[in-house]
Amino acid sequence: MVLLRRVIGDALRARRQGQQRTLREVSTAANVSLGYLSEIERGQKEPSSELLAAICDALGARLSELLREVSDTVALAEQLPGVLVPMQDEPAEPTPAQVAVRKATNRGVRQVTSDGKVAVSVRQDSPLKATLRSTRVRPAERDVVCAA
Repeated sequence: MVLLRRVIGDALRARRQGQQRTLREVSTAANVSLGYLSEIERGQKEPSSELLAAICDALGARLSELLREVSDTVALAEQLPGVLVPMQDEPAEPTPAQVAVRKATNRGVRQVTSDGKVAVSVRQDSPLKATLRSTRVRPAERDVVCAA
């Protein structure tokens, strides 16, 4: 199951780290406690719309941009079998609509998918819970991910 708060937290953390800013800097600018911002980034707390808007403002991002990124990540996850519902039988090959590369590692990462802009990896934590990790694909990496 996709936890929206984790996808939002990953997107916020990626933006903050992309700006090479600390949690303290962003928490001060957004007027939110450092610990609470950390919990939001780790997907442990789900921010209100007002708080999310304040964090986006502190990061110099539009709320709509962040929500679009989150929406793209969730849309990619929906294409992976077994992410939103438990898998019954795994298909032999990905469907043409999916640009997916299967990965089986001892850390439980099941699949990685990309639309050329965002890459999403899925780790199955339990039969009803999956952890998504999304990353923006840099132009140099797009050819590698899409070719796989």
